[in-house]
Amino acid sequence: MLFKSKIKWAALGGLVLSFLSLLVHLLLAKYSSADLVQYSAFKGFIEDLNINVGGRQGTGYRKVWRNVKSLESLQPYANARSRYPVPTVENNGFIYAKIFGGFEKIRSSICDLVTISRLLNATLVIPEIQESTNSKGISSKFKSFSYIYNEEQFIAGLKNDVTIVKSLPPNLKELRKKKHFPTFKPKSSASPTFYIKEVLPKLKEAKVVGLVLYDGGCLQPILPSSLAEYQRLRCRVAFHALHFRPEILALGHLMVERLRALGQPYLAFHPGLVRDMLAYHGCAELFQDVHTELIQYRRAQMIKQGIVNEELRVDSHVRKGNGSCPLMPEEVGLLLRAMGYPPKTRIYLAGSEIFGGQRVLIPLRAMYTNLVDRTSLCTEKELANLIGQETLLPEDTFLVPPSKSADKLKKEWDKAGPRPRPLPPPPDRPIYRHEKEGWYGWVAEKDLEPDPSPIELRRQAHRLLWSALDYIVSVEADAFFPGFNDGGSGWPDFSSLVMGHRLYEMASARTYRPDRKYLDELFNGTRDNFYHPKRNWTLSVREHLNKSLGEEGLERDFRLSKSKSFLSHPIPECSCRILETTKIHRLSYEGDVECPKWMEEGFKTVGFQKIRANESESEDEEDLEEQLQSDDEGNTSSTTPLSEQDEEMDPDD
Repeated sequence: MLFKSKIKWAALGGLVLSFLSLLVHLLLAKYSSADLVQYSAFKGFIEDLNINVGGRQGTGYRKVWRNVKSLESLQPYANARSRYPVPTVENNGFIYAKIFGGFEKIRSSICDLVTISRLLNATLVIPEIQESTNSKGISSKFKSFSYIYNEEQFIAGLKNDVTIVKSLPPNLKELRKKKHFPTFKPKSSASPTFYIKEVLPKLKEAKVVGLVLYDGGCLQPILPSSLAEYQRLRCRVAFHALHFRPEILALGHLMVERLRALGQPYLAFHPGLVRDMLAYHGCAELFQDVHTELIQYRRAQMIKQGIVNEELRVDSHVRKGNGSCPLMPEEVGLLLRAMGYPPKTRIYLAGSEIFGGQRVLIPLRAMYTNLVDRTSLCTEKELANLIGQETLLPEDTFLVPPSKSADKLKKEWDKAGPRPRPLPPPPDRPIYRHEKEGWYGWVAEKDLEPDPSPIELRRQAHRLLWSALDYIVSVEADAFFPGFNDGGSGWPDFSSLVMGHRLYEMASARTYRPDRKYLDELFNGTRDNFYHPKRNWTLSVREHLNKSLGEEGLERDFRLSKSKSFLSHPIPECSCRILETTKIHRLSYEGDVECPKWMEEGFKTVGFQKIRANESESEDEEDLEEQLQSDDEGNTSSTTPLSEQDEEMDPDD
């Protein structure tokens, strides 16, 4: 009897322990699974790239990351170079503004607003960012501007240029609500003369004017030489005063640290696959199925609004051939492989909107397994802390299609026509909520795109935060490759802003400026051997992309982008040259100036060891080129059948 009772107690104890173990596992799965998966993925990311930097492979690896020597003389210099009085308390009045659009339009518009306020001798009220204002229920900690930018730094950083206040005085606020003040909707091509003749008289009369900005700016990119100080003011706003709020900066720099773990470099890539840009340039046929329909729908809207003055249907492949469409991620992967970037290269994927989804990224991810984005580098908790505490929104109304009654089905059966009748269709499957969310919830059922729901408006506000993180990581990257820039639409684009910032802050950093038209010709010439191109094709790609890094790429960029966006090419107005360290270069601009003596001394002190290192590397250039060539030949021979190898041995190569 005693023996049986012991067995019962042992069995009971085992059941209790099993229950406790199951409970612990469930709790761990509920509260820690995301972080555990995140940690293991990040750990694997580091171990995969633990390459032998001391060996010969490390030497060749450094070649595709080192700075561009011919641009080392260009230094940032946005200080005023002539008489520049500090703004006074007495001025012509206040300017308030509403900014519509995404991250790129907001950043460019703010720089123009400060410049116009200086031009009109007016006080600027912190502009309202409608992308965050329209989103109901974002964190109460932030207002529209402070959702992404640091208000205090913005005001303090421009105190010697423009007087900036957080809001209008109370009496003027009330009058604004009654629409008492004149309002203008200037285009991004508005000239200084427009503001002097049209806006300034109204400002002096009413003491307050409003500006509503849709085009991503309100002042023409190219200003007369007499207004060069205003161009430098644009640079001081964009590159010195316009800081992200501390939480964004901290997380962005943490992402950079994680990418550079174990001292490894990384490349940032922005695909530029944005629906509006694709619709404007007529790139719908590059995609499939419903994505083409979505682009065409947006293009039809642009034609109706007068933004596009072309036919609805155009040949997308012709547009891509003339450089109007982005490089696809697969093509970028092939270009990077031709340049010599190994398969384990760390690539950061920037872009809060990648039209086409993960499907268009599959070929690039297959070539470069360490392709990561913000969701790979940050935990859900870190991203949630960036957003802040938000109020709960009601879920979108979801109406299940009504089921047909038995009587209605019988009537339809009786009216089905002469016998023999076909079998009745099977019952409809259930419709789930996720099938009706986003664009695929309406594109197959309606002709008109519905207004965005509160949840979609909130997601648009969140995209501002994701774009800010991408901007930090892209500017700090060891190399940057744009999938699309200088589109010619007149709107600022993400890649152009990043390239302009990198050109200003560190001109010698590796920033690729590819000619999409030329590259499309190269791709068309090797369609049959897309993944195993001949040697002369690889050499052509390397030659073009290496030239795009230096003076030739800057000259082309100056011709194409300067007239569309000043911030995409802020030199020579915001730069100077260290002439003593520079040989005679082809690249020269009207208005080039020599850097002040204090900058030259600092450059000599900081750059002495770097110059010595570059000289030592140049001694090994032939060996490095041989290594890259042998790597290419090894990769080809290891993956190409013998018959294909024989075909690739072209005697004309």
